[in-house]
Amino acid sequence: MAASKKAVLGPLVGAVDQGTSSTRFLVFNSKTAELLSHHQVEIKQEFPREGWVEQDPKEILHSVYECIEKTCEKLGQLNIDISNIKAIGVSNQRETTVVWDKITGEPLYNAVVWLDLRTQSTVESLSKRIPGNNNFVKSKTGLPLSTYFSAVKLRWLLDNVRKVQKAVEEKRALFGTIDSWLIWSLTGGVNGGVHCTDVTNASRTMLFNIHSLEWDKQLCEFFGIPMEILPNVRSSSEIYGLMKISHSVKAGALEGVPISGCLGDQSAALVGQMCFQIGQAKNTYGTGCFLLCNTGHKCVFSDHGLLTTVAYKLGRDKPVYYALEGSVAIAGAVIRWLRDNLGIIKTSEEIEKLAKEVGTSYGCYFVPAFSGLYAPYWEPSARGIICGLTQFTNKCHIAFAALEAVCFQTREILDAMNRDCGIPLSHLQVDGGMTSNKILMQLQADILYIPVVKPSMPETTALGAAMAAGAAEGVGVWSLEPEDLSAVTMERFEPQINAEESEIRYSTWKKAVMKSMGWVTTQSPESIP
Repeated sequence: MAASKKAVLGPLVGAVDQGTSSTRFLVFNSKTAELLSHHQVEIKQEFPREGWVEQDPKEILHSVYECIEKTCEKLGQLNIDISNIKAIGVSNQRETTVVWDKITGEPLYNAVVWLDLRTQSTVESLSKRIPGNNNFVKSKTGLPLSTYFSAVKLRWLLDNVRKVQKAVEEKRALFGTIDSWLIWSLTGGVNGGVHCTDVTNASRTMLFNIHSLEWDKQLCEFFGIPMEILPNVRSSSEIYGLMKISHSVKAGALEGVPISGCLGDQSAALVGQMCFQIGQAKNTYGTGCFLLCNTGHKCVFSDHGLLTTVAYKLGRDKPVYYALEGSVAIAGAVIRWLRDNLGIIKTSEEIEKLAKEVGTSYGCYFVPAFSGLYAPYWEPSARGIICGLTQFTNKCHIAFAALEAVCFQTREILDAMNRDCGIPLSHLQVDGGMTSNKILMQLQADILYIPVVKPSMPETTALGAAMAAGAAEGVGVWSLEPEDLSAVTMERFEPQINAEESEIRYSTWKKAVMKSMGWVTTQSPESIP
């Protein structure tokens, strides 16, 4: 019997999409941007104390291997030859901080996740040292001093974890965000792994000068970070190294494939949504919610609580693009909380059914400030509240209020963005896991009072990483010329309520936000052996 003929599809590109709640590996056809196959694994989050959020870096790495293996198996079942995979891109949850031992390859502590709040006292003592008339941290990094960014997490690890201190003293420590940890591990780890990051991830550490695109000596001195533990900064699209994962037989099929794209997840979604023009914006609904607007070659600084960040730099000799970003800490995480902590739903998908049953929150408002409030408030003392409860309120109303909360938080950011940019957005491009929830998308259009536009393939984060990898010099299987980019089919949600009702609901929400503030006074957590 003749061997079954493998389908010929032309060059393929793989993308690792390592998010806060799950890891995925996806494979795209580089000529049509069609998603051929993927596999997803949920990631555990650990909450050792109130406000602390950690993940096991080894679990994250194993989840990547598992997703690669399973996707390769699925491609085999589809008769697709995996030797057609010509490049791999990496996209990752940003700011999450890992320190590992370059000799043993072992993490020296759990990854401290972006949402983590243990560094509040670190932030307070550092902010006393910034002169009021010259906030050099903000002018160099585009970021407010906050628990959110990696430098303060790294400072905490250096102050509190003896294993980290010792490894730094003995010159064995490497620091990185998740992209660096994965690329180092996937290119050989202790056997010649490449220690690098890209400009988008570097711009979220608070140690990186977004104007000169280099690690900044003054910032490293301010945070007390030894520069020799930092990764090399590269563009978002170039060959960093080749895959070396010989211990895993199935994934070993990708041995020698270049890793040639790297973007923090929100930048990757901006690229995947083809927001290459100034003023184009996208909102991603994941664990948090992130609205980015392309501001072109110039840094636009916000007067309304938004961040200035590096959008992408698609090649070593290509220009850098910047973005304004509004970050909401808790979006999808509120659904996971209703599932895991309250048990009012068994699967995340069920929330749509509950919300549909009532079609209103009946005056109930939910502010999910579990990790304080991010943009536009930057208020670490806030905590989650549910208010406006009556005897009539049931779990369906709370489910509806949770979805509304995601939309109201997006509205606050969109308002800030419109004020900063001066040109109001005529529609909102959306992506991310939660966009499959039709009630959420309709609510979002109603609350913003502009159309919400969703691509039929919501995996735009992975697509952006694949585009960067496939377009890299030396790979060249993906064209980023506007005329070559394949047209994407879109679904539109038009506003269906009157503007006045939308405004009343929004102003009541703002009242609830004010009530969520000022709950917490910080205590400094004791150190860890």
